[in-house]
Amino acid sequence: MPSEVLNMRADVENPETGIESKKKIATNMSGCLADSYLLMVKTQGYHWNAVGPLFRSLHLLTEEHYQNLFQAIDELAERIRALGYPAPGSITEMISRTEIEEDTENPTTEKMIENLIADHEAVARRFRNTAEMADQNGDLVTADMLTQRIAFHEKAIWMLSALLTR
Repeated sequence: MPSEVLNMRADVENPETGIESKKKIATNMSGCLADSYLLMVKTQGYHWNAVGPLFRSLHLLTEEHYQNLFQAIDELAERIRALGYPAPGSITEMISRTEIEEDTENPTTEKMIENLIADHEAVARRFRNTAEMADQNGDLVTADMLTQRIAFHEKAIWMLSALLTR
């Protein structure tokens, strides 16, 4: 009996909740999850490495952002599971699904802020496209979840942009 329990794994399920194109939605949600995951990692790296006159402001802001993103990735993954599909579970899979560029350099603080603005813009666009597609297929829960996430990313863009205002 114990070996049967340990040999279980997530697989495609088919809950009948009136949502059309669940696989397409789950696939797009996996991209949203991957973008959020990589943005969280990038934001935390910038949090650790920011320097200069904007250090304190950027340090505190990026901490708020990566904590928010950490919570969001769990909610996004759980939504993929609720749609009946396995959530991506490896760094390799996340990187293959993301539109966010990894940053292996040590950019200036100004470049960090510019990169984060561009990344939040890209995530907001992807979330908006996925929310619209989910809505068109009767998945109001996913559309609502992503709409709330878009609000976070748009606010992040505003706050990060304010740091660059001269």
